[in-house]
Amino acid sequence: MTLTHVRVMLEYFHPWTNAAGLYVASRQGWYRDAGLDIELTVFDSLRGDTLEHLARGEVHLGVFPTNRLLVRSAAGQPLKAVASINHRGLETIQTVVGRGITRPRDLAGKRLALNPTPRGVAMVRHLVEADGGDPDAVTLVDSGHRELSADDIAAGEVDATFGGYWAWDALFAQLPGEQRITWPVDEIGAPPYHSYLLGTGPALTDPAVIEAFRQATARGYEAARDEPGLALDVLDRVIPYFPRPILARSLELITPTWFDGDGRWGEIREDLMTPYTQWLAGNDILPRSFDWRQAVTTSRALKP
Repeated sequence: MTLTHVRVMLEYFHPWTNAAGLYVASRQGWYRDAGLDIELTVFDSLRGDTLEHLARGEVHLGVFPTNRLLVRSAAGQPLKAVASINHRGLETIQTVVGRGITRPRDLAGKRLALNPTPRGVAMVRHLVEADGGDPDAVTLVDSGHRELSADDIAAGEVDATFGGYWAWDALFAQLPGEQRITWPVDEIGAPPYHSYLLGTGPALTDPAVIEAFRQATARGYEAARDEPGLALDVLDRVIPYFPRPILARSLELITPTWFDGDGRWGEIREDLMTPYTQWLAGNDILPRSFDWRQAVTTSRALKP
């Protein structure tokens, strides 16, 4: 049987537990059974993120943040989401005990580090204002692409951070848990959204190949949920430099985000896409007239 080669680019600098379903499907041979020769890879950050690689036709499928896809789609780039990866926002605001910050509005007058993208700045302002605080009183510190941790906060570099994930980055801090404060953004006022989507660019337009990949990937994520030991064994092969207890905890946290309320993997939900698109447009990140559906392909992916 001749296999169709498909190059799939992940969303991060290296694999992490959010990609467990992809690696399980590959390890178990389910892509091969579907006639696909899958290559899983990560982006070269000096050449851009996953969406830039997709737009240039250098990869066939990729995992990327929802907001970045919508911005590129609004600019006319031929990029389409075909499935969801996460049904929650993964970002956090983090701080430490003793800084006088017990709720988001307490960030007024404090130094908060983030990568100051338009969307990141708008999200911080929104979260502070949603709690009755003054977003203009927050001192934003440009941390660039570096993710500051709770340990950096404890060392006095800043008072708080925005951006690290509660299911990944937050797990690596050395500071004892009782001294850390971690707020998932969707628990403190952020609009609901898919943190990551899976999609295609101009290098792959064959719906049969896309659907074969989608079905095998769903099987992989279901197996990672049902057999976490299998998923961890596979992750040991691709990221062996991370401690197994951290991988196990991260997998435990991230797994529920892969499925909707009916236990389905991959559904792109109107109740997550519409409010997020409206929020992005309301913060001048998207045109007011933009319809998120133009950035999504396959009708079966659209579920209310």
